[in-house]
Amino acid sequence: MSVGPIAPTIIDTKDTKVTKRGDSPNKLSPKANFVLNLILTLAMLACVLPLVIVISVSLSSESTILKEGYGLLPKDFTLDTYKFAFSDPRSIVNAYKVTIYTTIMATIICLVNVSLFAYPLSRPDFKFRTEITFFMFFTMLFGGGLVAYYILMTGFLGLRNSLWAIILPYSFNSFWVIVMRTFFRTQVPLSLIESARIDGAGEWRTFTQIVLPISLPGLATVALFTTLGVWNDWFNCILFIDKSELANLNTLIYRALTSARMLREIIATMGAAGSADAAAEIANLPNETFRMALAVITMGPIVLAYPFFQKYFIRGLTVGSIKG
Repeated sequence: MSVGPIAPTIIDTKDTKVTKRGDSPNKLSPKANFVLNLILTLAMLACVLPLVIVISVSLSSESTILKEGYGLLPKDFTLDTYKFAFSDPRSIVNAYKVTIYTTIMATIICLVNVSLFAYPLSRPDFKFRTEITFFMFFTMLFGGGLVAYYILMTGFLGLRNSLWAIILPYSFNSFWVIVMRTFFRTQVPLSLIESARIDGAGEWRTFTQIVLPISLPGLATVALFTTLGVWNDWFNCILFIDKSELANLNTLIYRALTSARMLREIIATMGAAGSADAAAEIANLPNETFRMALAVITMGPIVLAYPFFQKYFIRGLTVGSIKG
């Protein structure tokens, strides 16, 4: 059987798009790329410039700031404000110790409580997950108020002048339970849990050795925001802590700013009484630069913690990926 000649096929190249070798179909055009880079650059400057101004003002002299205002670069560079702030270094060092201890303890306890609470709620075979979720969500909408909160912490739990009064309020958060429950549902396949059960793994081993390692992005998010909340907390310390040796960093700064403001309010009274020298000495105390220096002292360590959490974000995304 003979086969005849094959007719040549005519290919219409008018509607065929020829892409260069190595080009991605999701590649942006130069104009779109420029616009996106411009927007991201402006957003970055909006976040960085206030920080630069705060550092610049803290390194400037008080008189120059009052005359010329704020700037990106220090005006009349001086470290007198930091020397004034560290005139009693023991109190600042002790406040740092209290802040670091409470932050680490509250973050660890919150991670344990939230993960242990959210994991059963994410399992479809958990019988009472709907009722418990409603009860937990109800506490997010309605609270007992400040008076009941104070009586519970001091009268029933006896946590006045105790560091647990700072730790316990951050040891559990209903919102983070909802976040982690959603993360477990969407990022942890049920087939993976069933495979572990078939292989003989119990609930505790499945949770600790399979679920948690692929849930690092969610855990890192909870840890980051819990750390920020405890580090910046001052209300609970003012409410329940009277001893100066148990004050955290933000409470120490709050009291220092309050004392400086009270000293300045005395200037008028002392000037009226004829004590011009004392009034002039108080007037020369740093005010604006002192506030900025205290802000730098407070945010320094927590800013350095961001790269640490970012590393775990990336590692969690790598570990949590499921290859086909």
